[in-house]
Amino acid sequence: MDLNDTPEQAQYRAQVRSWLEEHKSEAPIIEGEGAPTDPDEILAARRAWQGRLAEAGLAGATWPKEYGGQGVGPIENVIISQEMRRAGVPGILDVIGVGMLGPTIIAHGTDEQKGRFLGAMLHGDEVWCQLFSEPAAGSDLAAVQTRARRNDDGSWTLNGQKVWTTNAQFAAYGLILARTNADVPKHKGMTMFIVPMDAAGVTVRGLRQISGEAEFNEVFFDDVTIDSGSVVGPVDGGWGVGLTTLMFERLTIGMGGGYRSDRFAQAVAGDPAARRDSGVRHDLGELSAELEAIRWTGYRSISALQGGQIPGPEFGLAKVTMVNCAVKAGDLVADIIGPEALAEDGEFAYMISFLPGLKSAGGTEEILRNTIGERVLGLPPEPRLDKGIPFSELRAKEKEGAAA
Repeated sequence: MDLNDTPEQAQYRAQVRSWLEEHKSEAPIIEGEGAPTDPDEILAARRAWQGRLAEAGLAGATWPKEYGGQGVGPIENVIISQEMRRAGVPGILDVIGVGMLGPTIIAHGTDEQKGRFLGAMLHGDEVWCQLFSEPAAGSDLAAVQTRARRNDDGSWTLNGQKVWTTNAQFAAYGLILARTNADVPKHKGMTMFIVPMDAAGVTVRGLRQISGEAEFNEVFFDDVTIDSGSVVGPVDGGWGVGLTTLMFERLTIGMGGGYRSDRFAQAVAGDPAARRDSGVRHDLGELSAELEAIRWTGYRSISALQGGQIPGPEFGLAKVTMVNCAVKAGDLVADIIGPEALAEDGEFAYMISFLPGLKSAGGTEEILRNTIGERVLGLPPEPRLDKGIPFSELRAKEKEGAAA
């Protein structure tokens, strides 16, 4: 594999670097000295910066040109990320919308939906959230119980609850997976909808984390009416639509944020006492090997994407490894630096407290490993009781299996 830029890629990199050097003074400061603390001020600054990036073709660059993107390949997208990191500027605000939900609407939405929503999403005018997980349906996403009932006029009525929803507190719209048919097996009776987050009957409540912030939310839907044009993809075919979102989610998590682990590892390696500790050196060696493996797996994945492949279940392994590496690096920092590593004004406190939550984001490690084992390695599937059973009868069958 040739990891050097082609002449065309080198020219593209120079263009991106030139724009960022010219405009990086406009970028918001999101951490450290001079960073704003008012949530509304932060949100406004991040929205404005995403709009500038979109105007320059640096947000949603892989989207087709007719939807506001640049139609470039994944390698060019990596170049953008590398150059933004080099310039020390933040990325877009709405990673969930642009990175996961936008591609889902592009793949499955109607022309009307694409025309109405994609432009505002790309420029940060309307932030989106992903309404998938529920208290009883997290990694087993097909167990969702939020219901959508079709009305006589073609509209739909939503009732149920979602949880761990990022950005719901300021999102304009959400992509929600709801059950529309309980008389078929659970994977076949769901539909994807676009729901306005300011609709009557929608309630958003923040979930306070150990970091002190409330980046996640629980969302309640009480007789929420949405119009007939809100369906994304086929009615009762929401599982296939949701898989598109999940593949892009795992790709985003698995191939992003590796520099955080590098920063943790560098902090540990910079401590003389830590370098003399054979156990620490061993842990650093393992961590470095894992990060190197992720880097090369990322190159291979990018090559596959460049060749036209869609993100497959193997991207889940990158997510599992990346998050575990980051958590382990944070633990090492805490062990070596001591309590100072958790000081509120320190460099690592927020990430150390935040990272463990990513072990569940995009599917728990156990679920992802099962998926990789079955769909990538061809291993026998786990025994399960829900195959071919109508969702309405599933609870009784599960109780029978537990009793047996």
